[in-house]
Amino acid sequence: MNQTFSDILRSLQETGEAALTRTVEGHTYVRQFARSPRLILLGAGHVSQALAACASKVAFAVTVLDDRPFFACRSNFPDAAEILCGDFEAVIREQLHVSPKDYVCILTRGHRWDGICLRTLLQGEMPCYLGMMGSRRRVAGLLAQLEQEGFDPEKLRQIHTPIGIPIGSVSPEEIAVSITAQLIQTRSGLPKAPNVLPRTEVQEDVLEFAARDPAPKAMLLVLETKGSTPAKAGALMAVDRAGNTRGTVGGGCAEGEALLAARRLIGTGTAEVLDVNLTADMEDEEGMVCGGTMRLLLEDLPQTE
Repeated sequence: MNQTFSDILRSLQETGEAALTRTVEGHTYVRQFARSPRLILLGAGHVSQALAACASKVAFAVTVLDDRPFFACRSNFPDAAEILCGDFEAVIREQLHVSPKDYVCILTRGHRWDGICLRTLLQGEMPCYLGMMGSRRRVAGLLAQLEQEGFDPEKLRQIHTPIGIPIGSVSPEEIAVSITAQLIQTRSGLPKAPNVLPRTEVQEDVLEFAARDPAPKAMLLVLETKGSTPAKAGALMAVDRAGNTRGTVGGGCAEGEALLAARRLIGTGTAEVLDVNLTADMEDEEGMVCGGTMRLLLEDLPQTE
């Protein structure tokens, strides 16, 4: 039996992860749903403030730690999920419990605090991403010192330093963009099974609409794309008979065509595959550039109670 969206929401609440699995024409597709990964910012200065704002916009759940109350405060980090103030070593050991799923940026105010944070982190599990800001000379000296102290050279080699993608950044905001780009690059590069669709964000508005709203509705799920398309595989949408929607499968005429087909399925208990050719949307005078193809699964959803 296919999972319902109520099942997916329940799994997300209980475990932080869920999956929607559908077999179409002999091929199995898995649309994973994962809560935003935790990004821990050690240090609450100007770069950290800019990075928290930037990373939170691309689905990272930001936790900030600093030992200075006038820096580690909500007014500096309005988008942060959690703000902690205390001794770096003690909080990392006793409260953060860094895991291999976490992303960590060391952005403290000086060499001494960098060393404290890095030594403490290296004694536990390595996060998915560990980056440290600082001059090449200062960072190289610290890493050499840590290797002499007996820390695992392999762990030291995994540290992203200089932090961020080299884009010539100078201001805190530009540095934040370069670090965020590297975080996205790391997240996108995590291994996935061949049948897992690339889009994995929760799209909670779609899930809530599909699971909680009592009106009959249909689901639209992008299964495959080729060429230039406005949405990637895994994009999810729901629509009811009245045309109310949540989510998007790319907009434009292609989405309009898919919505009409999906609404015709509502109440039928059936599903169908729709192939959309976006080259028909190309109009040079309008500057439109999408010219690929999309395969979508359209499915009538069971009515919620």
